[in-house]
Amino acid sequence: MFTELVPLLKVRALTITIAGIEGERIRVNVVPHPRPEDKKVNEQISYSHKNEVASVPDEAVKALTTPISITGTAEEIDEKFPGILSDYVESHVGLQNSFDRASSEISAAVKAIDERNKTKAKDKQAKKDEKNKTPESVAKKEDELPLWWTNPSAPAPGTTQPASTAASPSATPAQSTLVSETAEVTQP
Repeated sequence: MFTELVPLLKVRALTITIAGIEGERIRVNVVPHPRPEDKKVNEQISYSHKNEVASVPDEAVKALTTPISITGTAEEIDEKFPGILSDYVESHVGLQNSFDRASSEISAAVKAIDERNKTKAKDKQAKKDEKNKTPESVAKKEDELPLWWTNPSAPAPGTTQPASTAASPSATPAQSTLVSETAEVTQP
């Protein structure tokens, strides 16, 4: 009887109760104890992950502690109890393995989502930095003075120069030609 329980005892503690009922009949109960790890499986899923990662249903967590109860005469229990117990332990160990696999998959999914979010944040920051970064050619143009300021043959904005003055190499910004309303050309 206890040999069949060893695989289950490796995972969790058990309580076995035996009670006499109505004459020669007895009832044997095997009750698995809950473990703290059972409820921690869903604690891995934070609020930000709850839409992307499915949690283990509460019924599945409770199924890990489902007891078995057998009622019969002492002879019937002696004969059938080891087989019934073997089937119970086998199904319970299978359920525990599925539960552990789900826990590790949840953990891996949460970790993958966190990594993805970190990568997205880094990419966003890199794009933002790249957008804010000015290319060298734009920076050089911003550092240079306007052409009308440094080139004596270029007119200042808002002014016009007669063709003879524009071709003259001696014209400087201080000597720019202005056009008045009467279209007279004056020079300072």
